[in-house]
Amino acid sequence: MSKIRIGIVGVGNCACSLVQGINYYRDKNRKDAIGLMHWEIGGYRPHDIEVAAAFDIDRRKVGKDVAEAIFEKPNCTTVFCDNIASTNVAVQMGRILDGFSHHMRDYGDRYTFVLADQPEPSQEEVVTILKDGGVEILLNYLPVGSEQATRFYAECALKAGVALVNNMPVFIASDPIWAKRFKERNLPIIGDDIKSQLGATIVHRMLADLFNKRGVKLERTYQLNTGGNTDFLNMLNRYRLLSKKRSKTEAVQSVTGQRLDDENIHIGPSDYVAWQKDNKLCFIRMEGKLFGDVPMNVELRLSVEDSPNSAGVAIDATRCCKLALDRGEGGILYGPSAYFMKHPPRQYTDDEAYRMTEAFINGTWGKKTDDAFERHPQKKQKAVAKG
Repeated sequence: MSKIRIGIVGVGNCACSLVQGINYYRDKNRKDAIGLMHWEIGGYRPHDIEVAAAFDIDRRKVGKDVAEAIFEKPNCTTVFCDNIASTNVAVQMGRILDGFSHHMRDYGDRYTFVLADQPEPSQEEVVTILKDGGVEILLNYLPVGSEQATRFYAECALKAGVALVNNMPVFIASDPIWAKRFKERNLPIIGDDIKSQLGATIVHRMLADLFNKRGVKLERTYQLNTGGNTDFLNMLNRYRLLSKKRSKTEAVQSVTGQRLDDENIHIGPSDYVAWQKDNKLCFIRMEGKLFGDVPMNVELRLSVEDSPNSAGVAIDATRCCKLALDRGEGGILYGPSAYFMKHPPRQYTDDEAYRMTEAFINGTWGKKTDDAFERHPQKKQKAVAKG
């Protein structure tokens, strides 16, 4: 199989885990490849992904080989593979725009960015880098709240003829205008806001779906997250958090059966604790009523290393994008978006999204699936309403 050439925007903890994972699974086989949802997708294995371009704004990373830059501060995620092959790709200076929150200057070099003093590239220069590198798929790992910067790189992807995996909660795939533009260019897009492999949102969604299917009335719920990486530090700026809270809240609301009033649902990052580094703690409480209006509640504490928890999902999303490119399919990949992302263009239960994604991978997603929706218009209306 040919390689899958990717570009990375934001060489932070998530990119670090992604590049480590590509190398970690290089010498594995299907039997001992623990932690992957799919060993192969369309014949592509994790190590078939290679970095062809990368952008960042930290002077400790810009100019260095990606294999070296991923371990520079302020990255603080777990090192599970230190034998990283050189990519022969230097990190390029990126556009700053709103990709940096100024409150982070107060926390010192150890915890936050040290802005590079190099000229920021123009749109034309970024497009040239993507084209010259043979980039096929661009992965967006910009900080939460980077609305302008995300749109800048999405525009670059369109102009360069590159597919997009939008891992952040800036709404591109779920914006009909952007989605239409990718469809018109016949470029696949998966988004928005990546779900972790087994993170707070996916666990909360599964519990909410379980309540609904077992006839338990969910009356109120919260999800409180703390962490010590730059993602949590960035989100101390509550204004930057607006799209993230919307994305995470809608991910749970969409599977509750009956939507909760705003005052009865609270989901979102809660605080920054420096010593936690890339470890995320999640506290979930759900209150409801069983048979006979008898009250019940569930409390759960989840501890995960945040960035590796998303890397396997990103590897699968990347390979689905490549599969679409090979098939000549453009526009929104609805199944993979619903399965891999918190705020897809259309929300489905995780069971439905899983089946849709498997059908996409197997090549059976298409007319039969569309006909099934037409035969069950109430299901189609429900899916559209959720989206």
